[in-house]
Amino acid sequence: MKKLLPTALAATLFAVLPAAHADTLKMACNISGAMKPYCEHVKQRFESETPHKLEFIEMPAASDEKLALYQQIFAAKDGSAVDVLSVDVIWVGLLDKHLYDLTDKVKDLEPAFFPNNWKNNVVNGRIKAVPGQLDAGMLYYRKDLLEKYKEQPPKTWEELTRIATKIQKAERDAGQKNMWGLVFQGKAYEGLGCDVLEWVASYNGGTFVDPAGNITINNPKAAKALNTAASWVGTIAPKGVMGYQEEESRAVFQNGDAVFMRNWPYAYLLTQDKSSPVKGKVGVVPIPMGGEDGQHAATLGGWQWAVSAYSKNPEAGAKLVRILSEAETQKRAFLLLGIPPARIESYQDAEVQAKAPYLAEFKDVFANAVPRPSTPTRSQFPKVSKAVFNAGYDVLSGRATGEQAVADLEEKLKRIKGREWK
Repeated sequence: MKKLLPTALAATLFAVLPAAHADTLKMACNISGAMKPYCEHVKQRFESETPHKLEFIEMPAASDEKLALYQQIFAAKDGSAVDVLSVDVIWVGLLDKHLYDLTDKVKDLEPAFFPNNWKNNVVNGRIKAVPGQLDAGMLYYRKDLLEKYKEQPPKTWEELTRIATKIQKAERDAGQKNMWGLVFQGKAYEGLGCDVLEWVASYNGGTFVDPAGNITINNPKAAKALNTAASWVGTIAPKGVMGYQEEESRAVFQNGDAVFMRNWPYAYLLTQDKSSPVKGKVGVVPIPMGGEDGQHAATLGGWQWAVSAYSKNPEAGAKLVRILSEAETQKRAFLLLGIPPARIESYQDAEVQAKAPYLAEFKDVFANAVPRPSTPTRSQFPKVSKAVFNAGYDVLSGRATGEQAVADLEEKLKRIKGREWK
């Protein structure tokens, strides 16, 4: 009888265990919209490969509203609201303490992704998220105009300035009075901060704050980058660029009134719409270098998959993140939704290339993506970002020189940091 007790006890325990281990996870996925086929694909994969069920929760479309909702959930340490969530690339450091440590679950995946994208998700040596989709700044150009004037796409800002000046003048002389050489995001908001990062990093001026948390902005190369950008306003870029966000820039370029445009990948398909005046006339190249000794530097954007630290089954959440990070799943997201995949191999996929040959042009851009200093500056990044784009705006508007701006920005960042980034 004594020998049977352990067996009876085990039977009793296993009768209880399924309820504890067969959980229902909640994932942020807007199934009521265009994402429904993708969400359903993920659900089928997860439920066929694990004993768990998957439910979806609708999230606000606006990223700031989504972040506010996450912060509300995390403040309450609510383990029932969401298990697996999508986070903006600049939120990983901000939400660090609320995200489950995925290091032991996903560290083998690192070689599959672009290095800077992966590193952005590592906080104090721990992996807190896995890349889901990519975004990066890129330079759009008019293929027909460069061919007409026998020019190649610029590799440096100096080349861009020369080509833009030449073509702008020639086109205006030919009757195209609204032609400009370059449009970008010049309004004082996060978009300008992204542009400023590209300008400064392309001149090897750093990223304002380095990965170790050191403030590095006050240097001659950063000042030169800002002075160069300021020289464009009113010459090859309209003065109105000081009020442009992404869509204003795209409207000018897509209407045929600009030679070059700095923007994100989303703009490509819009320029190729059947009603677009520049359909079939647009090319994409990496952001120019700051001189021959500079580098291509595109601001990293995109969304990552993470697991809530308050999830009741974070191991199952980690399994779902692995499914979401697979090449096949990311390919499905692209084919269904046009979302640029984060995995490197996806850009060689025959099915992806057949649907979107232009993606081959994006690969080099993504390889050069530079993360904003959101991970080292943690919860203070919003203040850092505001200080950066305000400094950039001051230089573009002529209120400050590049030298004055980087010195002032250094002092502002020191005040924000205090003794350490928190």
